[in-house]
Amino acid sequence: MPEPVQRPAYYFPSIEKKYGQPISYWLDLISSSPLTKHKELVDWLKAGYGIGHGHATALVGYALAQRAAGGAPQPPGHPSSGKESS
Repeated sequence: MPEPVQRPAYYFPSIEKKYGQPISYWLDLISSSPLTKHKELVDWLKAGYGIGHGHATALVGYALAQRAAGGAPQPPGHPSSGKESS
């Protein structure tokens, strides 16, 4: 039985539905930003793209965790993400 999706990936389906873009779009956007700190990136997504605080926090937290693990941020289920999707 697959492991249940944990935060922050738990929010990904609602993020895709609400903002009309796949998670890979948001992760690529975060990766392309010159900003590196969590709060800066969250504030940037909120101000520039209208993302709500919780959704921005989930996206940035996931992206920074992937970056810290030594890879480019990939959505769960992507072959190089190391995470399964549900």
